Amino acid sequence: MKKIKSVLILGASSDIGISVVKKFTNEGWYVFAHGNKNTKQLKKLNNLNNKIKIIKSNLNNTKDIKKLIKVISNRKIVSFVNLVGYLDNISYSRTDLKSLIKSLTINTLAPNLIKRSLIKNMEKLKFGRILHLSSIGVKYGGSDFTYNYSFSKHALEYIPSYFKKLTKKNILTNVLRVGVVNTKLLRKIRGKNIRIRKNLIPIKRLANTKEISETIYNLASEKNTYISGEIIAIAGGE
Repeated sequence: MKKIKSVLILGASSDIGISVVKKFTNEGWYVFAHGNKNTKQLKKLNNLNNKIKIIKSNLNNTKDIKKLIKVISNRKIVSFVNLVGYLDNISYSRTDLKSLIKSLTINTLAPNLIKRSLIKNMEKLKFGRILHLSSIGVKYGGSDFTYNYSFSKHALEYIPSYFKKLTKKNILTNVLRVGVVNTKLLRKIRGKNIRIRKNLIPIKRLANTKEISETIYNLASEKNTYISGEIIAIAGGE
């Protein structure tokens, strides 16, 4: 693992994503950083350390997904981190098949297909780390306007038995169930009273992106040597 240290981060242009990219690059990793629209911060980071390959891709577009898979399939990527968090603010009473499929495609289905394209190389290299980010909302049923988002995150927590077989090849797969983090995404949730929500957390504060990225790195890098097949919460006691 000293020579081969490349990670693919989906949703790298998010607040958590930027923090995760910084952590991996600071630790000497080369980062394939996926973003959809706004990748300005990623470009600034790349100008500082030249360890980032930015990949723009719309995960709701089949052609874009295929192009992304083509770009990464022959790369020696040994870590996969899915931070994608598409939020549409649609309630359960107003959702429909189209909106639910869109959330599932972006947050769950596309990342799983992309992940699958990396496994063969991980097997050859005898090292792989796979991490999906879920949401603490799955535990409580989400909020009024996060039905599609929470449903798609719940689907991410399903780890097929196939991945148990990969552990003997040093490919470890986990899900990190993240609590309430101080990000722009939190403030996009319709009707969310952040003060009231914060008081429901036993630790009585929001998480910051740095402590989330530290945990992500510990699970998705060579730091993790034995944890696999787990759903792990970082949620301030919730």
